[in-house]
Amino acid sequence: MIQQAVEIQEESPLLKVRNMNKRFGKGCTQCETPQALKGEDNRCPHCGSVWACIDVNFDLYKGEILGIVGESGSGKSSLVKSLYFDDTITSGIATISTYKDGNTDIFSVSAQQKRYIRNYMMGMVYQNPWLGLKMSFSSGGNIAEKLIASGTYHVGNIRERASELLEHVEIPISRMDELPKNFSGGMQQRVQISKAMANNPPILLLDEVTTGLDLSVQAKVLDLIRKIQRELGVSMIVVSHDLGVIRMLADRTMVMKSGKVVEQGLTDQILEDPQHPYTQLLVHSLL
Repeated sequence: MIQQAVEIQEESPLLKVRNMNKRFGKGCTQCETPQALKGEDNRCPHCGSVWACIDVNFDLYKGEILGIVGESGSGKSSLVKSLYFDDTITSGIATISTYKDGNTDIFSVSAQQKRYIRNYMMGMVYQNPWLGLKMSFSSGGNIAEKLIASGTYHVGNIRERASELLEHVEIPISRMDELPKNFSGGMQQRVQISKAMANNPPILLLDEVTTGLDLSVQAKVLDLIRKIQRELGVSMIVVSHDLGVIRMLADRTMVMKSGKVVEQGLTDQILEDPQHPYTQLLVHSLL
């Protein structure tokens, strides 16, 4: 894994994120900037606003899986939701090398362009399948929604693509017209993954996708994620509070605490020789 990550880093990044900040709440004179907060807490004691992301910087390379780990409230989910434009950032920039030659900040483009990026450049898989799927649509209908949003209208082509994607995530084609609400949690996550991959995006964002699943189902979902990365060369950001998931999937790992990146590096190095006291605590709790 280390050799693979070293080879990846010789290339130009697919995604660059620089000085990204995200605040929840109106803010006040005591928290106009995250630096104005005193101590380690990212919550303002005066107005209750929270800096979920503070000066976050990272690169994602083609074909790489980047793991983001941290406790609840560390800012890891806010980070990926901001990248997918579910949340609006407070400041910062991000570029994608395959979008306008990597010279355009995706956070500052128009709403129309953000929809284009969501449809073509990124796919999102949420912890709660009810956020990523419309349970009143069939499994094939959920995939069709993504395809139609990107301009594919031919019914035959849509059903063919939906069949191909569901087969790839090991869901029987006979259940393509069934509602996802009738599926198990693991199957719902697999439908979400197939929907996210509908337009072959170069980047896939996965937010706590195994949380709440039985261990055997977790293993199947993780195997599927690895299979997609291996066969399709998709770059992924995998968010998890579980270092076991990160150990299995990630080439590199970023550790977040109270909105800040406290450590990042090759996953093997992070797990075998953690430098930051918080990372040491996480690793020792895994052991």
